[in-house]
Amino acid sequence: MRFLLDTNVLSEPVRGRPDPAILDRLETYAGQIATGAPVWHELWCGCFRLPDSRRRDFLTDYLRVIYLELPILEYDARAAEWHARERARLSAIGRTPPFVDGQIAAIAAVNQLTLVSRNVRDFTIFDELRVEDWRRG
Repeated sequence: MRFLLDTNVLSEPVRGRPDPAILDRLETYAGQIATGAPVWHELWCGCFRLPDSRRRDFLTDYLRVIYLELPILEYDARAAEWHARERARLSAIGRTPPFVDGQIAAIAAVNQLTLVSRNVRDFTIFDELRVEDWRRG
């Protein structure tokens, strides 16, 4: 594995107008991508917040396909320690990130994966973390 996908990248294929560059890279790196359990939570939470509808059924089916095709990495003890260290460092300088962003960053960092997100700015504050935006070349 080379890449850990953030929520906004995994949801790209089901957007109204998906970014062709992201779709291309999802296909190109299909065997080299994973996501994290906190991302999995965010995706399902978004789905469950929708009223019963064809859209919700479509998204549920999409998530079930992802589950079969994509490794979902845990937020484990190593990730928790990395996250705690970074959270303390960032809090000391007044830049405390959202907790879930720290969890996602930690999973990528301890597994030596590049985090792929449409919101690179949310993650560049973390030390020892490689981040990419697949909308750019």
